[in-house]
Amino acid sequence: MRKIGIPEIEDIATGAALLGAGGGGDPYVGKLVAIGAVQECGPVTLLDPDEVPDDALVIPIAMMGAPTVLAEKAIGGTEYQKLYDMVSTFFGQKIYAFMPIEAGGVNSMLPIAAAARLGLPLVDVDGMGRAFPELQMVTFTIGGMKATPMALTDEKGNSCIFETITNKWTEELARAVTMSCGASVSVSLYPMSGKQMKEYGVRGIVTRSEKLGRAIRTVKDSGTRTPEEHFLEFAEGIRLFKGKISDVLRETRGGFNFGKVVLDGIGEYKGRNAYVEFQNENLTATVDGKILATTPDLICLVDTETFIPVTTDALKYGKRVMVVGLKCFHLWRTEAGLELVGPRYFGIDTDYIPLEERCKGGN
Repeated sequence: MRKIGIPEIEDIATGAALLGAGGGGDPYVGKLVAIGAVQECGPVTLLDPDEVPDDALVIPIAMMGAPTVLAEKAIGGTEYQKLYDMVSTFFGQKIYAFMPIEAGGVNSMLPIAAAARLGLPLVDVDGMGRAFPELQMVTFTIGGMKATPMALTDEKGNSCIFETITNKWTEELARAVTMSCGASVSVSLYPMSGKQMKEYGVRGIVTRSEKLGRAIRTVKDSGTRTPEEHFLEFAEGIRLFKGKISDVLRETRGGFNFGKVVLDGIGEYKGRNAYVEFQNENLTATVDGKILATTPDLICLVDTETFIPVTTDALKYGKRVMVVGLKCFHLWRTEAGLELVGPRYFGIDTDYIPLEERCKGGN
């Protein structure tokens, strides 16, 4: 158990934006929401999963929709209380704690804001260890858990509770309502017991995000190593490419940000080219026509000087970035995990090959 205040939020937002693999929303917007809540209501208690009773009711809180929309539409301020009331009334039980459902610039921050404003603790666990675009894409689905009852509310006060037959149906129906509400809503889903959370959750995600953020903030205090070497070592990342953004194709469709960013090589990559395709999160990284990484491994773009993560909605012509690959949580590499989030699910015509195997022999 420890406290999360404003300095911790700054680092968590940066680190979670890296683990968001390009998605999860603008870390600056999310950070402002969390900092505002902590300034008004005080710091948040962060619990280790083992500190939560087995019979406690734990709920994830998140934003659903297109991150580019959230940056303009923002949060109304009453959503957390509305979700709390809907879920606790449904179960006839008080909510013990909140948790993030994924790592990302916004969805790592909203649970902190909710915990601060409602005086509840936050659990150091999530359901992805990164960010994914669809609701069923969590470790809890692998564990056979249901996404519903799922509570949904928008900033205007519209709300509903879903009860669906599969987690994929939850995604389909909730996405349709999200679009009707302006492509951005607040949700609570996968309500679970403390026991279920401990069994299937990705532990230590908030702490890992904070450590990564701190490492990025202090990357130039790296002694004998270059900042890039320090960053790659701490993040346990594999450098895939360095280049200047020469083109960005982006569209919002069906509540998702779809697109492709094209890179012209710089430095030792001069004369070479690469592109990264995304659906909210980065899905593939291709260098000189060869795929070097695919989902569910993390494909992250970072600024070549500061190593600050660059989300898909912040991609701009002329920006110099390094493409980095990170290994995903081990459950995503299982048959059940790849069925949910492997490349073929997203229409990519390749089998999943672990990042470290694709990159053997250099790139």
